[in-house]
Amino acid sequence: MNSERLFLGIRHSATGQKWVDRLDMREANTALAIAQHHGISDLVARVLAGRGVGVAQAPEFIDPSLRNLMPDPASLTDMDKAAERIADAIERRETVAIFGDYDVDGACSSALMARFLKAHGIAHSIYIPDRIFEGYGPNPEAMRELAGKGATLIVTVDCGTNSAPSIMAARAAGADVVVLDHHQVGGALPEDAVAIVNPNREDDLSMQGHLCAAGVVFLTLVQVTKVLRARGRTAGPDLLSMLDLVALATICDVVPLKGVNRAFVVKGTLVARSQSNVGLAALARVARIGEPLNTFHFGYMLGPRINAGGRIGDAGLGARLLTLDDPAMADRIAAELDRLNQERQAMEAEMLMEAEAEAALEISGGEGASVIVTASERWHPGIVGLLASRLKEKARRPAFAIAFNANGVGSGSGRSIAGIDLGRLVRGAMEKGLLVKGGGHAMAAGITIERSKLGDLRAYFEEETRAAVARLRENQSLAIDGALAASGATVSLYETLQKAGPYGPGHPQPVLALPHHVLADVRGVGRDHVRVALRGADGKRVNAIAFRVAEGDLGRFLFNNIGQSVHVAGTLSLNHWNGSVMPQIQIIDAAKPV
Repeated sequence: MNSERLFLGIRHSATGQKWVDRLDMREANTALAIAQHHGISDLVARVLAGRGVGVAQAPEFIDPSLRNLMPDPASLTDMDKAAERIADAIERRETVAIFGDYDVDGACSSALMARFLKAHGIAHSIYIPDRIFEGYGPNPEAMRELAGKGATLIVTVDCGTNSAPSIMAARAAGADVVVLDHHQVGGALPEDAVAIVNPNREDDLSMQGHLCAAGVVFLTLVQVTKVLRARGRTAGPDLLSMLDLVALATICDVVPLKGVNRAFVVKGTLVARSQSNVGLAALARVARIGEPLNTFHFGYMLGPRINAGGRIGDAGLGARLLTLDDPAMADRIAAELDRLNQERQAMEAEMLMEAEAEAALEISGGEGASVIVTASERWHPGIVGLLASRLKEKARRPAFAIAFNANGVGSGSGRSIAGIDLGRLVRGAMEKGLLVKGGGHAMAAGITIERSKLGDLRAYFEEETRAAVARLRENQSLAIDGALAASGATVSLYETLQKAGPYGPGHPQPVLALPHHVLADVRGVGRDHVRVALRGADGKRVNAIAFRVAEGDLGRFLFNNIGQSVHVAGTLSLNHWNGSVMPQIQIIDAAKPV
């Protein structure tokens, strides 16, 4: 992307960004070649070229094949050891315990492993730790408990890489441990594990570090199936039928949509639409989704409900739901998760007001803090990740939210912006003794901290990130893929653009500019949202909406320019309502014509 190629000449938009053409001259030529060679529409060709897709890659990128993109599972370090040990447990009819994380990736990973073991007739259990009382990852007491209940193999999913004492406790209690994880490594690997399959360990050369935990589990199950077949055992589950869980986890864990992740999401979304997973189907009903499932539903409607159990209720509800075959029981759990999600939303709204007020003080007066760190004794520790995400979006800089308990120990979550590796930052804080516990990856991290160290942590974050964050903020820009008129915003265009999807981290949604459109109607709706009617020069209209902006710069710009001709930038979506489908622009920025 060439920052000098201004789009519509905008140097300072409503949100303080300059608009730039996503494509430089070389990429523009590539887009032209893609369109000519493959008969792909000009706009889709621009979307592909602007995301690094070459002329030869374009056809496969538009139709990602699991067969072509699937890596050799054995290329992951320790995969053969893990697969052999799990295959041994199946052949010996051992009791297996699954220790998972309490988020969507952990729930999906646990359900994948459970469904696989169930298909092989293996006695198994799922253990999801309580977020508040146990925290993230295996703990010695829980591992000893699982071994005491007869588990001779414990498989940790979406956790375990940095849990040496807990794995040692499991081994001492008589259980083997296989770790299936994707988090960054913080220190020496646990020596007592039979295998640690994690594409982000330093000695792993598979180049699959973009996988979420469910992706790692899926590859492991493919390898276990190969081992069992080599031993003469042919029965087993249809792994492709479980790709809906891998797709859900891939979207909700915000991992890059590149390589096999694209195929996971494309093929997994098709599986999800068949509603073969009883639990997922029940969740879609309770979320009142009246259209074919897509990545938006995964990330914003299904994922938050699964997470609600781990945040403020029974942490095991999500994993349990995704393993069910009983529709009545699935409906009951889905209803409970929906209720918990509504409760979570109410708590979040109250906590967010306090967090935003504190964040405003941190960034007032010049640039302010490079990393926002908010904290309170009144916050629920299960909500802090959501607070951090909201603060990051609003301030456009990394943010942490920490909930302290009565003993002065805080549980916190952080969310980052592109260009700031939060996992590395947290590892550095651990090495300096500023945290009790911490870990994560580039875009998200979790920490445990004593209140007395909070000031030192803020100072460390500031020292480590000030220059980089200042540079990123100075060069804030919005990359535009192309221009569009209200008359061109059609269902057909949306469907055409989806051919270059799925969109997400590493493959962003196409951003389209609507030049010189009149803000014919602007009104507030729901919680902090703004609904807009845009009118083009030919009189044609298209509806638009801007989420969570009513009190911010963009919201004020829209309300202050009713009836005026402005430039609007956003993404094209569909609004399903009462059986009809209408195109809609999701506004992310606006500007006055130069």
